[in-house]
Amino acid sequence: MTGKDITLLLQDWQKGDEAALEDLMAAVYSELHRISKNYISRERSGHTLGPTGLVNEAYFRLIDHNRITWQNRAHFFGVAAQVMRRILINYARERNTAKRGGGVMVLSLDNVTDAAEEEGIDLEALEEALNALGEVDQRKARIVEMKFFAGMNEKEISEALSVSSATIRREWRTARAWLFRFLKEGSDGS
Repeated sequence: MTGKDITLLLQDWQKGDEAALEDLMAAVYSELHRISKNYISRERSGHTLGPTGLVNEAYFRLIDHNRITWQNRAHFFGVAAQVMRRILINYARERNTAKRGGGVMVLSLDNVTDAAEEEGIDLEALEEALNALGEVDQRKARIVEMKFFAGMNEKEISEALSVSSATIRREWRTARAWLFRFLKEGSDGS
């Protein structure tokens, strides 16, 4: 199904067509599952939430997003990626609370930075970094979210944010450097 077909299904769903929601989910499930697998692959081994469980949880949260004016396919997948990230953050927080601070989930940052060494950070640290970046520049934070977490390509991000591919490339480089510095130095600059 093309991006245009998905956009039409999104618009029909917004108008209250429940059949469009069923068709939409059938059309996007495999892509949501791919995004979910991408997220789960970055989790610690033995993570109890699998890709299918993450997709299912995201599905229920997405259908509650009926107040969003869906722009297109890329916008939908950008929101879906954000929902999945938040599910995993909440999952990590609950797990860490249950263990009283132990067993922090580690996420590899080598895809975000060009650093020679692989840096390990916990999901809460990444969430804090993305939130801090969002306070400085919301678009850069969305670019990181779409590219790193959702695995969206430059063209898809460009369409979702209605900016040029050159802007996406430039802001991706800047955001990577900003996140790397934030995670290395910490939020207090130490």
